[in-house]
This record gives sequence, structure tokens and C-alpha cells, in this order.
Amino acid sequence: QVQLAESGGGSVQAGGSLRLSCVASGYTIRRASMGWFRQAPGKEREGVAAIERDGRTTYADSVKGRFTISKDDAKNTLSLQMNSLKPEDTAMYYCAADPWRVSGVDRSYRYRGQGTQVTVSS
Repeated sequence: QVQLAESGGGSVQAGGSLRLSCVASGYTIRRASMGWFRQAPGKEREGVAAIERDGRTTYADSVKGRFTISKDDAKNTLSLQMNSLKPEDTAMYYCAADPWRVSGVDRSYRYRGQGTQVTVSS
């Protein structure tokens, strides 16, 4: 059974940083395509960042230069380093794996976690 468990969310002031982590069990991330997406109340789901099997990364324009996605194969963990956070980054953030539909950073995934809340105050 595939499980993705996110952690690292919280409340920060604008300009601050957070690092989200996603530990995978029942799934080996070493050769997996994975990503992060977010959803704020009343808004559509938004792809944030994705990383391919070969390590190539893709970012939403809204986070480019501020967020960094990475994988630690030894720890079977996906991470999202978020710097220079803005109030508009406030959302529930989800880790996801194995995309079946790809349109740039906007993807549909077979597996996703339960999410971790990120709140940025001005």
C-alpha cells in the first residue's frame, strides 16, 4: 500500500521560509516522478513543482526562484524548500507521485498524501 506523509507546514510571516517533507512508504521514489500541488479554500488546485525520474524540475511561474523541489533517495523523501513566502502562498500543500496526466507543472497523480497546511501572514 502506497502512503505519502507530509510534514513541515505551519504559520509564518511574509518573507519567511518553510521546508515541507514527504516520506513515502510502500513506494520507491528513486525512479519516480513526483510533485507538490496546493489548494486554497475556494480556489482550484494548483501545481507547484514537479521532479522527473531524471531529476529535471518544473515550477509554477508563481513560485519560480522561491521554491525548490528535491528528492533524497536514501531517505525515500521528497522535499519542498519554500523561501520568501507570500500571503498568496497560503494553502494546503500535497505531495504526490506517479502522474498519469501531465501538462507542464499541472498534473494528475495516482498517489497523494493528506496534505500539510501552510499559512503566511502579511
